[in-house]
Amino acid sequence: MREPDRIIRSKTVLARTGLSRSTMYRKIAEGTFPTQVKISINGAGWYESEINRWIADPVAWRSRGEGTLTADCNL
Repeated sequence: MREPDRIIRSKTVLARTGLSRSTMYRKIAEGTFPTQVKISINGAGWYESEINRWIADPVAWRSRGEGTLTADCNL
């Protein structure tokens, strides 16, 4: 049986990723970092599996709801 996904708080996310708080929220706004999950009126956290996916490959990370990106840039 699969173990349920844990929710981790911002202090743990920041320690594991090495990001600053402002960088983390900027990346969330850009869509390049997992979004928060509301766990109470004043509390939020992140799914540990999403953070692990981001840590494994931060450049290619996309939320599971997004499609794949197309190479539409001129290099």
